[in-house]
Amino acid sequence: MPTEREAAAFEAGIKLGALYHQFVGSPVSAETAESLEVAMEESISLQPHVRSVSVKIDREMLTKNVYGYGELSGKMIRALVEIDLDGAVVRAKLEYDPKIDYPLMSLLD
Repeated sequence: MPTEREAAAFEAGIKLGALYHQFVGSPVSAETAESLEVAMEESISLQPHVRSVSVKIDREMLTKNVYGYGELSGKMIRALVEIDLDGAVVRAKLEYDPKIDYPLMSLLD
């Protein structure tokens, strides 16, 4: 049987995975990035055990197509979640790691 802390860590992974797979590919521009960040935060905050969530899109990585917008990629997302599962609290992040060229999810504490 997993401990409360292990279950909270699992929940953090679920939240970050959902955020990544739900929103990657979304149309985004410099003008809409903030509203997309808010939508991502509000969507994930609805899930069970979420104490807080923060999402930032790297504006420097935004590119435009001929229609004036681009697509959100995993490399652009920096997200932090804090999960509280019956008093077991964990924090986790999703952040691009340029050394391995991958948007990596990891536990902070």
